[in-house]
Amino acid sequence: MQYKRILLKLSGEALMGDRQYGIDPKRLAEYAEEIKKVVSMGVEVAIVIGGGNIFRGVAGASNGMDRVQGDHMGMLATVINGLALQSALEDEGVQTRLQSAIKINEVAEPFIRRRAIRHLEKKRVVIFGGGTGNPYFTTDSAAVLRAIEIDADVILKGTRVDGIYTSDPEKDKDATKFEHISFEDVLKKGLKVMDTTAFTLSQENELPIIVFDMNKEGNLLKVVSGEKIGTKVNL
Repeated sequence: MQYKRILLKLSGEALMGDRQYGIDPKRLAEYAEEIKKVVSMGVEVAIVIGGGNIFRGVAGASNGMDRVQGDHMGMLATVINGLALQSALEDEGVQTRLQSAIKINEVAEPFIRRRAIRHLEKKRVVIFGGGTGNPYFTTDSAAVLRAIEIDADVILKGTRVDGIYTSDPEKDKDATKFEHISFEDVLKKGLKVMDTTAFTLSQENELPIIVFDMNKEGNLLKVVSGEKIGTKVNL
């Protein structure tokens, strides 16, 4: 395996499957199977999931609300997704721990860096919920922050697109894919990989990012094995 310890970033929308919002059990089971393959090869896996699939469903209720309140709703949505993924992984026989940046002791451990690293060393999958625990920060920022804290080798951003393109490939048929691109070029070209805060944090800590299609069977294992899947962003 090319990478010993990875942080997998999944969007909440990825869990929707073909639904308008919520969680698709079939998609969840598929992701659990893919993660299990990687864990069985001895790779240490940490995961951060967004909350868009749930929060979009209640977004109407948050209109006109204070931004901080809305962000707290989003944090709780990531914990719900974390619980769902934890359940799916345990159905596959994978030992999993859910750690939350906000205190919900009845359903998740508090985030403690040393404990998270110990779980990873014991080959348990660690899911980080609750974002950074602070409003105004996205789950992209949470993913990069946690990856740096646990000393991950790489951030794997699983999306429904097979890499970074010159423009949105779902809208522009002439969009061309980058096999490899530097942090500097991403910023120069104004490409949307992660939000600026997360991306800058990754660049400053020299932490590579690989964007790949998580929905294609076997892709996660191929990426971790070092195959040229998706687009790699580094210095």
